[in-house]
Amino acid sequence: MNQQTTSPARAIGQGLRLKGRWWVTALVGLMLIVVLWLLLNLIIGGQCDGPCVVGALAQTLRVATPIAFAALCGVMCERSGVVDIGIEGKMLMAAMVGYAVNLFAYQALKDSMGVVAAGNLSRWLAMFAGVLAAMVLAALHAVVSIEFKTNQIITGTVINILAVGLTGFLYRQFLAEHLPAGPGTFPIINIPILSNIPIIGPILFQQKPLTYIMLITVVVIQYVLFHTPWGLRTRAVGEHPRAADTVGVNVYKIRYINVIAGGLIAGLAGVWFTLEAVDVFNPMMTNGLGFIGLAAMIFGKWNPFGALLGALIFGLGNGVTSTISIFRPDIPSQLPQMLPYLLTVVILTGVVGRATAPAADGTPYEK
Repeated sequence: MNQQTTSPARAIGQGLRLKGRWWVTALVGLMLIVVLWLLLNLIIGGQCDGPCVVGALAQTLRVATPIAFAALCGVMCERSGVVDIGIEGKMLMAAMVGYAVNLFAYQALKDSMGVVAAGNLSRWLAMFAGVLAAMVLAALHAVVSIEFKTNQIITGTVINILAVGLTGFLYRQFLAEHLPAGPGTFPIINIPILSNIPIIGPILFQQKPLTYIMLITVVVIQYVLFHTPWGLRTRAVGEHPRAADTVGVNVYKIRYINVIAGGLIAGLAGVWFTLEAVDVFNPMMTNGLGFIGLAAMIFGKWNPFGALLGALIFGLGNGVTSTISIFRPDIPSQLPQMLPYLLTVVILTGVVGRATAPAADGTPYEK
């Protein structure tokens, strides 16, 4: 047998080479964005002026926030070799816990702290509580998938079903009667000086906290995955865990940490719904965005920047839907609401065949 083909270092190096060409992904993304805008102007007859366009782009970034978080969760998990289709369930659980903590913490604190201070503190407490709830589900997924080596697709499906059942039960038992008393969502934070830049300022620097956190998270994960020893080990474990183990990398530890960290990011996606979008919780309010996040991850070829681009495309699809509803109320609302899901089908049909997942993705490791 050729020694070169069995060398662990060579096996890892072959697995970590760049897959796909980034300019192709970026070009496809830009083409889709242009097509969406042409479709929008065709439907509304060019009624969207400059301020309308800026507002639509700002809305695109807001709507892309939970999708990008979901995609980043998938990147963290699958780069280490663990498939996670339970992102939707983690998001739903985080949304419910975030709403509940926000509501009850506000009611407990408002008399002693005042309405404004209590609202600010309760929202941050709610964010951390929602993230923690998602991390608990992620830890469950990690233990069952990594330690007990179950089928990861089935495990993720079970987590989704568990989250739907549990949140629905808790909603009916404890939350439904409190819905009119929501304490409010995070306010928009205008970044000094930057928010006054024409066009760019209202789009990028007049957003709510989780949108800023999402943009920072994309940059951090990109750097960690491709410019740190931890990222190298993560990608090695996702490509060739046997070779990584041979050179001293703890495969189980890498996968545990990445899956739980992915749960943290999915939790941020979930609390977006009840802390930034609206201050109420409704069963199934995540509405499949966790799965759309997985499509964005695949479109971006398991790369954080690419995943963000995919999320922005889906966010633009939602923005186009809203704009059509405003300018063309004669069009049945169900038709434009189909657009984000049609985009999912189009992107998966056109991209999956050319996007290669990490080689060990979804394969339990036997030491």
